[in-house]
Amino acid sequence: MNWGRIAKRIRVPLGFVLAIAYFWLARPSWKSIVIGALVALAGVAIRASASGHVKKNEELTISGLYAYTRNPLYLGSIVIAAGFAVAAQSLWIVAILIVMFVAIYVPVIRGEEAFLRMTFREQFDEYCRRVPRLVPRFTRARFAGLNQGYGSFSPALYRKHREYNAALGTAAMLAALIAKLVWFQH
Repeated sequence: MNWGRIAKRIRVPLGFVLAIAYFWLARPSWKSIVIGALVALAGVAIRASASGHVKKNEELTISGLYAYTRNPLYLGSIVIAAGFAVAAQSLWIVAILIVMFVAIYVPVIRGEEAFLRMTFREQFDEYCRRVPRLVPRFTRARFAGLNQGYGSFSPALYRKHREYNAALGTAAMLAALIAKLVWFQH
């Protein structure tokens, strides 16, 4: 088993372990929580918007945010993490997040792209030529001859992918930060 497959399996459980470390290392203030929450909520919105377009393993999704970046779900996760880093005011957390992204998410993204390339062959190569891996384009990519999908957000897909869990998890961590600020820091 290669590291990419291991990383894919451990990323969620590792996230829970890191949440405990995050809570311990965080040194929030009211200002950092508000600013961090605004950044994190932008990430939640990115993830929510993307999840309403993707039909995993059924078709190559090129609509919605997928016309700007090949990995809007991971981009949303990075924005959420950046929001939590701002809220925590800890360079240790920033360092841990960078290491986690490089060690876990880069191999996972590469593995997913290898799967998509095998599954959707020519379509995926054309998609890669027009849409960047992570940092979004400023304009929507257009595709002649590629299946554009339905092109509109589907609440049913959002629910199917249980993307509301990202919003609930973000709210829970923000509540924990507020509790830490109120009860443990004077």
